[in-house]
Amino acid sequence: MKKTNIIDLHCCSSFCYLLFLLVSVFVSLCSCDEHYASSHGGLTDKEVSYIKQRQLLYYRDEFGDRGENVTVDPSLVFENPRLRNAYIALQAWKKAILSDPFNLTADWVGSEVCDYTGVYCAPALDNKRIKTVAGIDLNHGDIAGYLPEELGLLTDLALFHINSNRFCGTVPHKFIKLKLMFELDLSNNRFAGKFPEVILKLPLLKFLDLRFNEFEGTVPKELFDKDLDAIFINHNRFRFNLPDNFGNSPVSVIVLANNKFHGCVPASLGNMTSLEEIILMNNGFRSCLPEQIGGLRNMTVFDVSFNELMGTLPEQIGGMVSLEQLNVAHNMLSGKIPASICRLPKLENFTFSYNFFTGEPPVCLGLRAFDDRRNCLPARPLQRSAAQCRSFLSRPVDCNSFRCAPFVPSLPSPPPPPPNSPPPPPPLFSPPPPVPYYYNSPPPPHHSPPPPVHSPPPPPHSPPPPIYPYLSPPPPPPPVYSPPPPVHSPPPPSPPPCIEPPPPPPPPPPCVEYTPSPPPPSPSPPPPVHYKPPPSPSPHPHPDQSIIIHLHHHHLHRLPYTKGHCHQ
Repeated sequence: MKKTNIIDLHCCSSFCYLLFLLVSVFVSLCSCDEHYASSHGGLTDKEVSYIKQRQLLYYRDEFGDRGENVTVDPSLVFENPRLRNAYIALQAWKKAILSDPFNLTADWVGSEVCDYTGVYCAPALDNKRIKTVAGIDLNHGDIAGYLPEELGLLTDLALFHINSNRFCGTVPHKFIKLKLMFELDLSNNRFAGKFPEVILKLPLLKFLDLRFNEFEGTVPKELFDKDLDAIFINHNRFRFNLPDNFGNSPVSVIVLANNKFHGCVPASLGNMTSLEEIILMNNGFRSCLPEQIGGLRNMTVFDVSFNELMGTLPEQIGGMVSLEQLNVAHNMLSGKIPASICRLPKLENFTFSYNFFTGEPPVCLGLRAFDDRRNCLPARPLQRSAAQCRSFLSRPVDCNSFRCAPFVPSLPSPPPPPPNSPPPPPPLFSPPPPVPYYYNSPPPPHHSPPPPVHSPPPPPHSPPPPIYPYLSPPPPPPPVYSPPPPVHSPPPPSPPPCIEPPPPPPPPPPCVEYTPSPPPPSPSPPPPVHYKPPPSPSPHPHPDQSIIIHLHHHHLHRLPYTKGHCHQ
């Protein structure tokens, strides 16, 4: 009994001591709150701390692990709530940057976000009286980091250009909130993972550029049902068959080069009547060329080189009356070259080297630029050996054996709306007409199939690849002399993985005794060429074209179509 009383007395004294400590802390907090209340416009430090904690909880809940827990200094004044949200988004992005060698984000301080480098503002679409962040252009910055989820707060963003940097990780899921996005350029970075399907949820997107990254896997077939004007997904690690709805895409330019596509060149390509340029080079396509491509009367550039295409060149290609550049080199095509192709009125360059063609009409020899090396053409120099030609030509090609989907004509356009429906308001300004500019086609990688054993080597001074007048805006290489990121810079909290996946093993040679082509030269950057600014997407203007024109005044010009070396 005596022992129990001692224990009770000890517990009582401990409780009293803890109660005394709590009262002391409370009194000190109250006195501090009263002392500093005036410094925050009537808010005590305790209230300020509470508000900040609620902000942290909100952004942590809203944006998950990739949120940067940005708080806003109560002393900052913003013109409107959207600029305040822009401040939060840009400050979160600044925290996610590991290296900024040119200090482009050094002035990202304070509430005047429209004065930040690379940030451009314009009147909001739904309220012309308020100003919002409508464009971001950090091209050529050589910036290392990742994209935080808070960028989803930039709900008025129409242009997002960050090509030629070292951003890694994945595309934020919160990009789904960027409903006004018109041009998205993430090219020449280190993004990885699957195709960012959040892009499919951007209703106004017209220009998509994901090239020179590490995306992999399949491309959703829904991409080709979107109302896009340009698609650039070349130089990634995509691997899949082009879907049957490929021909549904209304694009004028599409570049899929240097991936691992395979299967058929789809016959639905014949439905893409607005298509002007298509680059399918250096993939794994293995089929015949569909004759329906002859109906593409607006086509100016058609490049299917460095694949495993077989059969003959369709006579219908002679109907591509706008064609300027035709490249079918480094395949397994055979038969005679149709004379109608060489009579195309605008054809400037026709490259069909490293195939098995047996006939070439004299009209082709009059073209300003053509390349017929390593074929089976009698009386022409630098052809394949007779034994190699016999070996290949003794095996006839059956195009039906590839089991490609048949051509299905596209459905007619829907009828116009009834007269009583009000027409959409016209844009404030008409976009400028597109101006073509020039750059070299990209060199394929060095791991192409080896040359035939019995074929003589090509001459040491072979002509350079042709210069294509593409309309598509290429990404520039990152700055060559930019310093590496600081060694001791601390990483941001919970960044996504930035380790590039290892390169894939070299592809196996074709399943035939012969090999269609020798290895192309190592991918050294092409020489500088002249270029002009990229065109504004014109078929479907942005709801307020004035925003796009205003932002394009600040858009940095892009350089030739090459990939720069990434710095670790």
